[in-house]
Amino acid sequence: MANITKRVSWSSLCEDRAPGEGTALLDDTPGARRCRRQEFSGGSLFRIGRLSTIDLDEEVTSKEETLKQPNEIPHNEKLLSLKYESLDYDNIENQLFLEEEGQMSPMGFKCVEISRWVICGLIGFLTGLIACFIDIVVEIVAAYKYKIVKRYIDQFVVEGGLCASVILWAILNSAFVMAGSLVVAIFEPIAAGSGIPQIKCYLNGVKIPRVVRLKTLVVKVFGVICSVVGGLAVGKEGPMIHSGAVVAAGVSQGRSTSLKKDLKIFEYFRRDTEKRDFVSAGAAAGVSAAFGAPVGGVLFSLEEGASFWNQMLTWRIFFASMISTFTLNFFRSIYNGNPGELANPGLINFGQFESGAYKLYEIPIFICMGAVGGVLGAGFNALNYWLTIFRIRYIHRSYLQVIEAILAAAATATVSYILMYCSDDCQTPGEHQAVEYPLQLFCPDGQHNSIATVFFNTPERSVRNLFHNFPGSYNSLTLFLFTFTYFFLACWTYGLTVSAGVFIPSLLLGAAWGRLIGNLLTNSGVSIFADPGKYALMGAAAQLGGIVRMTLSLTVIMVEATGNVTYGLPIMLVLMTSKIVGDYFAEGLYDIHIKLQSVPFLGWEAPATSHSFTAREVMSSPVMCFNRTEKVGTIVDVLSNTSAKHNGFPIVSDFTTNEPGRICGLILRSQLIVLLKHKVFVERAQLKQRKLLLKDFRDAYPRFPPIQSIHVSQDERECTMDLTEFMNPTPYTVPQETSLPRVFKLFRALGLRHLVVVDNENRVVGLVTRKDLARYHLGKHGLEELQLAQT
Repeated sequence: MANITKRVSWSSLCEDRAPGEGTALLDDTPGARRCRRQEFSGGSLFRIGRLSTIDLDEEVTSKEETLKQPNEIPHNEKLLSLKYESLDYDNIENQLFLEEEGQMSPMGFKCVEISRWVICGLIGFLTGLIACFIDIVVEIVAAYKYKIVKRYIDQFVVEGGLCASVILWAILNSAFVMAGSLVVAIFEPIAAGSGIPQIKCYLNGVKIPRVVRLKTLVVKVFGVICSVVGGLAVGKEGPMIHSGAVVAAGVSQGRSTSLKKDLKIFEYFRRDTEKRDFVSAGAAAGVSAAFGAPVGGVLFSLEEGASFWNQMLTWRIFFASMISTFTLNFFRSIYNGNPGELANPGLINFGQFESGAYKLYEIPIFICMGAVGGVLGAGFNALNYWLTIFRIRYIHRSYLQVIEAILAAAATATVSYILMYCSDDCQTPGEHQAVEYPLQLFCPDGQHNSIATVFFNTPERSVRNLFHNFPGSYNSLTLFLFTFTYFFLACWTYGLTVSAGVFIPSLLLGAAWGRLIGNLLTNSGVSIFADPGKYALMGAAAQLGGIVRMTLSLTVIMVEATGNVTYGLPIMLVLMTSKIVGDYFAEGLYDIHIKLQSVPFLGWEAPATSHSFTAREVMSSPVMCFNRTEKVGTIVDVLSNTSAKHNGFPIVSDFTTNEPGRICGLILRSQLIVLLKHKVFVERAQLKQRKLLLKDFRDAYPRFPPIQSIHVSQDERECTMDLTEFMNPTPYTVPQETSLPRVFKLFRALGLRHLVVVDNENRVVGLVTRKDLARYHLGKHGLEELQLAQT
């Protein structure tokens, strides 16, 4: 047996349990197991056994303590939430599906394929349009704010009373952030943050509530505008990935469940399998619009998002990414007064690095910068981890979350002003250097305060200034103070109840300390180090890679955004080094937040030391099964039982009271609800009612009605339902002695929701679900088992 902190034991506790007593089990989870209830004795339900867990902190766990699962807000990554359900990424090949596919002509399949390309084009167009809208609104409102504050600062420098100007700046920032935070906290909390962890979970097969709703998109767009204009250490690029995913989820379905509007188009794609592919395209289109990097968008969706991939999907995602960046480029050219001049492919423009020269002996310096970025990124993630735990424990009420966001906005303005006030770094603008909002403060005429070019500006323009301002634009003390303060400001900001991303703050932070290194090397007197801009670029890549731990996609994104492939090799080496070093100390930021949300996320591989475990030891049991022909009352009772909210039910035959039946198929809770809603009873067959079609199931997708909303009379409870036509007759099964890594690989690669475990006679002995696999992970002391919590 492998080294595991929780041992598993098999027992049969139903004999000691009072009739009607049950324990909580949500979404086929391996928590407390439910024994067969007396009122279901007429059905085909049976008991197999019970998998109990012994807590790590105790030598022995009593039966009462075992039956009680923790019911609290998750406060660390050692919990696994029962509230998350799985998506059905495996097609249900029942008779209805096979009949529909068989009736489609070759031309029909071609039309479906054309529709996929049309949808991807629409996704790219709408995502680019949203990005353009956000960019223009932020530019207009931020310019108006900075001009007002600049006018008062310049006035009070002469007349005295600079405190009034800092108060004005803090009030303006706080007002914008308060508006954005209020909307997020009250109307749609899922819109907080960048949304990338949630989209990663969705593409992994986890159903995150409300993550791809239209309301979420509206709140996201409004919130990110307020956050960026409010001067927080945030960027608008990360939320574009979430926005693109929401657009894709809506467009691909041809309707809006929020607006209750159905256009009666794209009905074929109303299932999780198709929707997942389009959401992948939307995420890639968001990256493309943010950075002007269509290839980087495809690779991002592959590396960070999509769990399942194929060649045709790659082409469609690339098409959506190209349309997205073209749309943004085209409408930006109209706004800039140069229609057709496509010079702004993304929300952020790093500018052209004309001189791409670097020497071979600079590569070790770049690698060392990657190591620095990995260490700083690990420190950033660790600090944000403890801050997030504090928020979960003590700042979980909406009004407290809004107050914290306001305090962060006011503190950011105050700290920025203090640093600008105390700085004596005065610079004269270069010949080709344009400063958008130059603040003179106490500098001589014709000069401006250097640190104000990074603090008193939008983050995107600050990054560009650090990349391209001429050597000597910033002294080393200015860059050090900015790096030190911005590190803590950005760390505090990520996780606030505002819509914001971490991409641009990471780039800005890395560009600052990268340029600091460039300054120190330039002062050494060696002519090859005369361009600190390239070190700012490497520092930006190292810091972002150290925080989010992306390699392949981020390399391509940086190369596409800079427009200089010469730096491709150094950027790749920097990112690889930052990831290796950062992974030694802590996980990536997105992975940390996924664990803190207790999401049953499945990695690429099973834990390395899990080969000694078999399917029998990790499966959920007992399994609730049905006959091919089952009583309506039995089905209603099973679905209505809140203490055992199963979502998949094997169909069996040849079962007895003491032995499970042989597997015949699998049917889902959502299918049974649709059958009950349409009263598909055997006794009604002679009434010549309309034959149920696959369209009826698609119309109910994705918000299937709860069982409580379906009325079944006492007479109807005595009727029967023939499930043969609707069940999946060929579900995936594994023998009970199959090793855990093999089960994991099959489950993960095929995107399954349920995997039936059978014995040598093909009898059902258990069911493997996502939480059965996700609860095992490799910890500091070997293989560990997560606790289950209803949150």
